[in-house]
Amino acid sequence: MPKKNLFYAQSGGVTAVINATAAAVIETARQYKRQIGKVYAGRDGIIGALTEDLIDTSREPAASIKALKHTPGGAFGSCRYKLRDIAQDSTQYERLIDVFRAHDIGYFLYNGGNDSADTSLKISLIAEKLGYPLICVGIPKTVDNDLPVTDCCPGFGSVAKYVATSVKEAGFDVDSMARTSTRVFVLEVMGRHAGWIALYGGMAGGADVILLPEIPFNMNKVAEAIKQRDAQGRHSTLVVVAEGAHWETGEIVTKEKVGSKGEDRLGGIGDRVAVAIQELTGKETRACTLGHLQRGGAPTALDRILGLRFGVKAVELIADGKFGQMVSYQQYHVGSVPIEDAVMKLRLVTPDSEIVAAARGVGVCFGD
Repeated sequence: MPKKNLFYAQSGGVTAVINATAAAVIETARQYKRQIGKVYAGRDGIIGALTEDLIDTSREPAASIKALKHTPGGAFGSCRYKLRDIAQDSTQYERLIDVFRAHDIGYFLYNGGNDSADTSLKISLIAEKLGYPLICVGIPKTVDNDLPVTDCCPGFGSVAKYVATSVKEAGFDVDSMARTSTRVFVLEVMGRHAGWIALYGGMAGGADVILLPEIPFNMNKVAEAIKQRDAQGRHSTLVVVAEGAHWETGEIVTKEKVGSKGEDRLGGIGDRVAVAIQELTGKETRACTLGHLQRGGAPTALDRILGLRFGVKAVELIADGKFGQMVSYQQYHVGSVPIEDAVMKLRLVTPDSEIVAAARGVGVCFGD
């Protein structure tokens, strides 16, 4: 392909290392001067392309781009905006292609989660249909770690570490007060459909009860496990619950407001579980919701490295003319897979997996 400009955008909830990926994309693209011209970043994700609000990163000095590797949040702004189905409405896609044509953009990199992979595939298909040469590559980013065909997503490691640290530190506090005050501490963490954060963060932090979306729980069984701990002389209990966990009845807890994509906004299950535990056990119970704190915590070094490597790989893919790919991390190797393999699919915790079995082996209760 002749020399073309590159469009990069961030999508969905940001992570502690998404800016590291952005820095790697921009720095690596600058090394491919024969193939890649300017790198444009969309302000507020794909919305920046639809509104033609593009940030010309070539105007930024190398020191500013390097600083992104250690900058939290999303430097260019993100969004939770899902493009409509092509068959129902192709006008948005045609608008994108018009903007790309106007700015001589031949490469499209979208840094996000499940919906972002879907967006990348749709744009790839419409570009082909309209005869516009555009190489689309998806770059995984999701703290939920629920994208398939990749063993890990940049951002997950930092959240898991933050949760683990929070659980461990809360444990010291509750242990100190358990004889005279709070006996049970409930921590609500992110995870709508996938319980990776609760599972890994809870296990590493020493949680006694972990409630996941993939394993419906019975509140009476949770209460019984807590009573057994008390009988064994262990007076404090740490509970980690994913926001999407639900009772055996199928009930989930949602807030009244509706999310930006039209879905129910989860939240509040930690409080509900805490109330139920206190009623069933008579033990003073407190709940806390980490919310955005877990997503904005300091990144781990390995997570930052993975974020950087994903950015480098994405640019290498487009430089090699690889079409319709998503960067992946499998068996300790950063490679790529067809982006359609990641669309409309979720990587969930398997209830009978080795990691769950290991947790049960050390006494963790899942309430089932």
